[in-house]
Amino acid sequence: MGKLKKIKHYWNKRDDAGRYFLWILSYTKPFVPQLAILMIFDLAATFLSVGMAVIGKQLIDSATNGNVSELWSILALYVLVIVGSQGLYIISGLLSVVVYEKFGFGIRKKVYRRILDTCWLDISKYHTGDLMTRLTSDVSAVADGISNTIPTILRLIVELLVTFFTLAYYDLKLALFALLVAPIAMLASLWLGKKLKYLQVKVQQTESKYRSFMQESLANILIEKSFCLEDYSEERLTALRDERIYWVLKKNRTNMLASAAMGFSFQLGYIVAFAWGAICIANRTITYGTMTLFLQLVNRIQSPIVNLAQLVPKLISMFASAGRIIEIQALPKEEYKGNSITAKNVGVKVTSVSFGYGDELVFDDANIDFKPGEFTAIVGKSGIGKTTLVRLIMAFTSKMEGNISFYNDLGEELLASPDARRIIAYVPQGNTLFSGTIKENVLMGNKNATDEEVLEALRGAAALDFVNELPMGIDTVIGEKGVGISEGQAQRIAIARALVKRAPFLILDEATSSLDEITEINVLNGIRKWTPAPTCILITHRKSVLEYCDREIQIVNKKLREAI
Repeated sequence: MGKLKKIKHYWNKRDDAGRYFLWILSYTKPFVPQLAILMIFDLAATFLSVGMAVIGKQLIDSATNGNVSELWSILALYVLVIVGSQGLYIISGLLSVVVYEKFGFGIRKKVYRRILDTCWLDISKYHTGDLMTRLTSDVSAVADGISNTIPTILRLIVELLVTFFTLAYYDLKLALFALLVAPIAMLASLWLGKKLKYLQVKVQQTESKYRSFMQESLANILIEKSFCLEDYSEERLTALRDERIYWVLKKNRTNMLASAAMGFSFQLGYIVAFAWGAICIANRTITYGTMTLFLQLVNRIQSPIVNLAQLVPKLISMFASAGRIIEIQALPKEEYKGNSITAKNVGVKVTSVSFGYGDELVFDDANIDFKPGEFTAIVGKSGIGKTTLVRLIMAFTSKMEGNISFYNDLGEELLASPDARRIIAYVPQGNTLFSGTIKENVLMGNKNATDEEVLEALRGAAALDFVNELPMGIDTVIGEKGVGISEGQAQRIAIARALVKRAPFLILDEATSSLDEITEINVLNGIRKWTPAPTCILITHRKSVLEYCDREIQIVNKKLREAI
């Protein structure tokens, strides 16, 4: 039953290869000139390679006949062809590397941008380790297929045809016999194609799990140390490695079995060619030069067939990896449409919004109006929907019912969308700093900000004093997630990053949770004194901040309501 299910699965997926190939071709268009040059060099090298066999025949026949003068000229030609052939292979190899790098980066750049443009809720379902595997290993498999595998397949086909007709010119029966290996190679390729696609996907999946664990482990190394999880983490990594080795070995075992079968047929053909040549020499129907030609050309007929069959795994890997990339590109895409409103005195109105991550709703017909210029605190226990509300306002997902719109005193409105994020400054939960200088982190809020504006934003976030005490000031380099400064300091830099944007709408999602009470008050006062003062939504668990807010909103029974 298991085999029948697999056969049915592959039959249902029979059109995928064509779809994947068309997708690959669409990415190949910019590289057609380079690929054409690459093919020209490869084909020239192929003709020279077959020519060497013919020249070798003439060389041996001249030596046998004692024609010394002709021998030296043929030998010089033979050396020249060898040098030319090797030169072409070197140039072809270098060009292939360039195409591989450029093509790989081209795909990687587009896929990376597509990930950035995908709706947050959809892309967040994928582990970052899995996304990295698709951006690295899968893209590399496709790039290698375009720059190496497919040109090699075309070259081998031409080599097979040229060699066959050359050998047929000298002995048609031997040429036909040399092709007998083709049916064996074809059957092996069909068998490999079905089995290897499944195995390649399993190998890539285990690599994703392997990378994902290492990435999470390194990102949360403090947690592992604090709970003494070093041994557990090592054992877990070993288990994931063993799982990966299992599938890698299974894939390679399949390759080797097929290669062994084709290798046997290859050797059989060579033995037959050798025996046939020996018989012809005994009967004085061919020369010794023709005998060497037979052996070389039979080898050159069967070698492309065997190599073509052995390239099937790479071709399958390319298609399997293309499928994994296409899966990401098929996700819903966000688009900036250029809509805007005057960025002054902006509020946001939530009207009849219903939303849930699954079957259970987080909000059910929720309504609220965050009025321009007001500081509004949203309080409530964890998991009740505070951060979800922020995600809906930020349009990190469009899968909701109801309406969220921004408005200003001029009567202009703008639906919650990627365009609306241009008038929002956002400070999310946790440590969200990048490795680099403090200045570079703040400038992410506004790439055009001057040093004075950066300092002003740091002052507004109550961060300027501690930044000035650092050895390099705003040019001090910090590590990933703010390594080198405290959590509270990292939060204040994140707030400065939001303030430098000078957006009329500010969202602070637990942005002061790591600050002491005095520093938190200084930050809130600094934001309130910001000119012009933004409309602010402050998500918090602390009741102490309520006195600095104009309103308090609670989430009760999946509704939004004013605190009583």
